[in-house]
Amino acid sequence: MYMKADASIDSLPAPVMKQLGVPEKALDLALDGTRTLPNADASEVLDAIEAQGFYIQMPANIELLLERLANQSAPKEK
Repeated sequence: MYMKADASIDSLPAPVMKQLGVPEKALDLALDGTRTLPNADASEVLDAIEAQGFYIQMPANIELLLERLANQSAPKEK
């Protein structure tokens, strides 16, 4: 998750907090529109932070991960 440096985790919407569990600060990062990020476009991250106060980065293969989770939790046919 990306947030402004002066933002508080408590400012996140309740549904986001529920999905995150207990967040833990990982690092501070100076971000501008020209910085290269491994799994996100810096200008999109900055736009989202400006619009909603945060940006959640999902794994690149999230669709595959969600499909696997759905298959694991689906009842087995007899």
